[in-house]
Amino acid sequence: MRVMKFLLLIYGDAAAEAAMTDDERRAIVEEHIEFRRHLAERSADVIGEALAPPGSGRTVRFDGDRMLVTDGPFAETREQLGGYFLVNAKDLDEAISIAARIPGARIGTVEIRPVTAVSGLPGE
Repeated sequence: MRVMKFLLLIYGDAAAEAAMTDDERRAIVEEHIEFRRHLAERSADVIGEALAPPGSGRTVRFDGDRMLVTDGPFAETREQLGGYFLVNAKDLDEAISIAARIPGARIGTVEIRPVTAVSGLPGE
């Protein structure tokens, strides 16, 4: 069976998350721990992590030869990238099934992106 990698990008509303009670936050963390167990049992989880709040990041871009560094995410949107999973799945349908189990999917959005190989890299 051929296995593909998919990146599952978890987006959430930072304001809504900040308004959660400690008990609600703990419950989501517990659900994520259980989700990770489920992935480990299936050997589907390659890696997954939560990200620090958007304001802690920096954006790098160029204006000609001049590098510009700005605080936080570049996009001004309500939903911000909060975490990710890189998973193994046999196809897109299985990746969708995995993404649907992510606890954050109920309160935000999960974007599913197939990982494609880049040919011509050193070592290939």
